[in-house]
Amino acid sequence: MATFLYKLGRFAFRRRGLMTLLWVLVFAGVGYAASVATTPPADTFSMPGTESQKAFDLLQKKFPAAGAEGASARVVIRAPQGQKVSAPEAKTKVEALVADLKKAPGVIGATDPYQAKTLSKDATTAYAVVTYKEQATKLADKEHDGLDAALGKGRSSGLTVEAGGDAVKVEVSAAAGEQTGILIAAIVLFLTFGSLVAAGMPLLTALIGVGLGISAITALGTTLGISTTTSTLALMIGLAVGIDYALFIISRYRSEIAEGRERAEAAARAVGTAGSAVVFAGLTVIIALAGLAVVNIPMLTKMGMAAAGTVTIAVLIALTLVPALLGWAPFRVLRRIDRMQHKGKPLSARQQRKAAKRAARTKPNLGSRWAGYVLRHPVAVLLVGVVGLGALAVPAASLELGLPGEGTMAKTTTQRKAYDMLSESFGAGFNGPLMITVSGKDAKAAATTLGTDLARQNGVDSVSPASPNKANDTAILNVVPKTGPTDSKTEDLVHALRGLASGEEAKTGATEILVTGQTAMFIDFSKTLDDALLPYLALVVGLAFLLLMLVFRSVLVPLKAALGFLLSVSASLGAVVAIFQWGWLKDAFNVEQPGPIMSTMPIFMIGVVFGLAMDYEVFLVSRMREAYAHGASPDEAVITGFRYGGRVVSAAAIIMASVFSGFILDDNSLVKMIGFALAAAVLFDAFVVRMAIIPALFALLGRSAWWLPRWLGAVLPNVDVEGEKLGKYLTPAPMAPTARREHEYVG
Repeated sequence: MATFLYKLGRFAFRRRGLMTLLWVLVFAGVGYAASVATTPPADTFSMPGTESQKAFDLLQKKFPAAGAEGASARVVIRAPQGQKVSAPEAKTKVEALVADLKKAPGVIGATDPYQAKTLSKDATTAYAVVTYKEQATKLADKEHDGLDAALGKGRSSGLTVEAGGDAVKVEVSAAAGEQTGILIAAIVLFLTFGSLVAAGMPLLTALIGVGLGISAITALGTTLGISTTTSTLALMIGLAVGIDYALFIISRYRSEIAEGRERAEAAARAVGTAGSAVVFAGLTVIIALAGLAVVNIPMLTKMGMAAAGTVTIAVLIALTLVPALLGWAPFRVLRRIDRMQHKGKPLSARQQRKAAKRAARTKPNLGSRWAGYVLRHPVAVLLVGVVGLGALAVPAASLELGLPGEGTMAKTTTQRKAYDMLSESFGAGFNGPLMITVSGKDAKAAATTLGTDLARQNGVDSVSPASPNKANDTAILNVVPKTGPTDSKTEDLVHALRGLASGEEAKTGATEILVTGQTAMFIDFSKTLDDALLPYLALVVGLAFLLLMLVFRSVLVPLKAALGFLLSVSASLGAVVAIFQWGWLKDAFNVEQPGPIMSTMPIFMIGVVFGLAMDYEVFLVSRMREAYAHGASPDEAVITGFRYGGRVVSAAAIIMASVFSGFILDDNSLVKMIGFALAAAVLFDAFVVRMAIIPALFALLGRSAWWLPRWLGAVLPNVDVEGEKLGKYLTPAPMAPTARREHEYVG
């Protein structure tokens, strides 16, 4: 591995013109394909194998007209205090509002509350359903403004008017999270390298990689059924790892130059050693993201695959484009050596050897001093790290999962106000009705009998009359629970109704009875994620364990890496619960409505954080392994790893956390939550687990940390990540005339 990457790095550096041209052509080709691609499809949500999805598929087949409907809005109207909407004066105002809604752009119909009998029992509240020709994703500002104008006119007449539904525009803040993260990353890179050119290179290559990834997603959107929102995770992960991977290659390149090697040799050595770490770190992230396919939810699978593809591009760019750009960069990109240049001329071989000796005599840096402290006090550091993360993880025991809806929106939004008004006037379960599908030869008769039985069930507030299709082989019943959509009693009711299905089928003569609806779908979604969690963990952790055992040729190092990951992800999840569920520091993070954590959050965290955690494990420990393989003692290997990798890993963690933190400014609650969780997990994992707990364990284990059974060592292939086989390529030699001319050309 190291030998192949060494040759690849040398080729990319020496043939930088060809390599740069190839990437330009790829970028232009993918960009053109994206520009001519048709509009990606709207978001679709499906859960194969669940009862809810089976019922939805049946409804699309038996009630095709219902599936063809466009967006809708439910306009909730309340009379002034002490009045009723049934009063003549209020009725005139409501009818005028309905007339305005019917005339709004894009509207094909609006129900009259009085004809549809959608008034509350106390007659203080009514609602009208507005339907549109187009789907919600296709509604333009004209349609949204028309609806807002009609609502505003109704309010000006003295009525309280709010609206919910997918036709209502969701207000999005103009926060530029990505730009904020990139700005912080640029500052950290400049402080790390002390050079604008060196700092700008990781940003440039990361943006190129993300641009390629997003363009490819757009180009393949229609073919693979990938929606526009699928790119969110790809953008978040691709930007972070793209910066980090380039950072490690460039940092190792500068280190090799400082040791006296000429530029092409330094680039080859950087790709051969740090590049090996990039490959295996990238593979762990790709495994974690692609592993989302085991959840068997197409939306998550597509998001994971799209992000994995972007990470693959980031790895390829780091191995080929970065060394090519290093060939184009001015020689003074190396700040430390630039001070030793004489009148702008490049260093001679003798000056390079002096530089190497001077670097060897320099005092220990902060990384090596910290490693020395941990080696002297391993037990104390280990206890503080484990207890600290354990304390942060305590709130995770109170985790409550749910899915976002209008009931979780900010109380200032019209959707939330409409939701609350309906709950107050029509009952808590009105916002989460259940839909029962009944199939059979005489579906209407079977559904009527079933409806009578369901109305007597505990927890059922009301049951609508049966609505059969034209063939009368399928009918629908709407059941309104007494409790709200997120109430545990509603979930119990869904399970109870499904438990009655077999008995009711025999009694009513129905061939199949299914329970669906948005509330039932949310319940099935949570169960699907719960059932997939252990298989997903087994797959991701198992494959990554084998990969790390291959990299480090050790059993305990991968085991420590996995246990450290569990600590960091638990602490991060605890912080998410404390802020987003309990409401601690909610104002600081602009959390308007604390509530249940989204069901997708744990599995997203496990997948993404595991991949990122392994990044730092590979980058930091591979340098230790390299020193150990070349004869250093276990303690010396730890100090060497921190001397050369501590500062860079710290910078990489700060950069990655900054990129993720930028998404906290997003108005989308899921994106905000994921951004915070990943930023917290990166900081916990990099600075507490990888830079404190792991070296403390190395100190306690000594040589045992690198133990590998002989039989296993004979079976495992030696991928040579530490570059032991590169010795024949690394013999110091004075610069040849051709090398000198190369310096003069680029410097």
